[in-house]
Amino acid sequence: MEDSDLHALMARLELLITRVEQLKRQNGLLVAQEKTWREERAHLIEKNEIARNKVESMISRLKALEQDS
Repeated sequence: MEDSDLHALMARLELLITRVEQLKRQNGLLVAQEKTWREERAHLIEKNEIARNKVESMISRLKALEQDS
C-alpha cells in the first residue's frame, strides 16, 4: 500500500471515528429526552386519572342529589 493510500485511509478512519462519537453523543441526548418524555407522560396519565375520578365522584353526587329530590 502506498503512503498516499495509507494517509487517505487514515483520514477516512478519523472521519468515521469522529462521526461515531458524534452519533453516540446524539444518541445519549435522545435517550435522555425519551426518559423525560416518558416521565412527563406518566405524570399526565396520573393527573388525568385523578381528574377522571373527581368527575365521576361529582356525577355520582349529582345523581344522588337528583334522586333525593
